[in-house]
Amino acid sequence: MSFTKPGQLVASGLVAAVVVFLACQLSYGDLPPLPLLAGATLLLIAVVDVALALVLRPRVQRKPGVEPVEALTAARAVALAKASSLAGAIMAGVWIGLLGYLLPIMNTVQAARSDTLAAVVGLISAAALIGAGLWLEHCLRNPDDPDELDEDE
Repeated sequence: MSFTKPGQLVASGLVAAVVVFLACQLSYGDLPPLPLLAGATLLLIAVVDVALALVLRPRVQRKPGVEPVEALTAARAVALAKASSLAGAIMAGVWIGLLGYLLPIMNTVQAARSDTLAAVVGLISAAALIGAGLWLEHCLRNPDDPDELDEDE
């Protein structure tokens, strides 16, 4: 499994932004108002990723007195990290696409004002998920890998 590349995240976010922007142009008037905390669930997933990184990092680094992490557990955590950063990028694209549609009409459409706040909360949560996923993936890198430089030394 390779490490997540920024281009993968940017490309998936851009595709999502374009799709959502076009979908809003076709059917924004038919949508119900967005709850303010619609995107906040992404923030909860980010918290789980950070907690997992804090628990697994010393185990991966083989700190004295800490039980090493099993390979299958590490592989599952890496899969979660990659999925989190990709899902965060896609959802950031969704919220950016929605904001791209809402910002020009915010002064004329009442529903656009409240939906804009929900989109900003969602975008912040998506950014937190991207960061948490990438940090979890970084924490799970094998310290014996010769291609990686040890930043602590």
